[in-house]
Amino acid sequence: MAINKELINKVRADFGLNIYEAKVWLALLAKGIATAGEIAEISGVPRSRTYDVLESLERDGFTIPKLGKPIKYIAIKPELVIERIKRNVETNSNSRIELLNRVKETDEYKELLKLHNSRIEPVQREDLSGALKGRSSIHEYLREMIENAKIEIIMATTTEALDKKMKFLKLAFQKLKKHGIKIRISASGEIQDIKRISTELGILIRPIKVRTRFYIIDREQILFMLTQEVATENDVGVWINSKYFALALANLYDIAYSN
Repeated sequence: MAINKELINKVRADFGLNIYEAKVWLALLAKGIATAGEIAEISGVPRSRTYDVLESLERDGFTIPKLGKPIKYIAIKPELVIERIKRNVETNSNSRIELLNRVKETDEYKELLKLHNSRIEPVQREDLSGALKGRSSIHEYLREMIENAKIEIIMATTTEALDKKMKFLKLAFQKLKKHGIKIRISASGEIQDIKRISTELGILIRPIKVRTRFYIIDREQILFMLTQEVATENDVGVWINSKYFALALANLYDIAYSN
């Protein structure tokens, strides 16, 4: 039985298998129960390697050996494999987070700080800029900027972009307002949408006609979008940490906002 190459590649990517593991598991799924020899014949994997591959798949929860002789192997249902992988990923992620949380208490972390603070040439503020591409990268960076604001947040954006970030913004703004951080938002879009979002966020949103998206944090950092795409992997943004530029843009915003 020939196994579709495209399916093999997708299984490898989705389940984190090598090519032999993917071929053997797919062959076993098609057969149901089979000996190592039968699996080698169906999958095209060398028989000398099939035993090792089956042991690996058994260890990772893709197969189980059937009692008796000769030893036969049973394929685990794909849905059960997915649930097991999900649990393993969650467990590994939690362990990784705990490890990272403990890093700050170690001597190596202190050494990292020393290296950062004793660089040969000081980094100029104007040099701290970068490009961000894709929905997830931009969203995460904006989240970090907003959550770390100390004085003021200025947002010129669209109702579509605000809707995409509504859940996060509601929680973030509640915390920021408790700390007395000033939040000013202008948005392009339908008036009814602006009023609705303004009510949901509990912040007055001024309507603007120009379609733009930029964010100024504490009049020191700017994140502005270079495309009209919203929440797609084609979205591109530029982050600039320049007090001079941020202050100039914020002052222009003040004039437009007051008018």
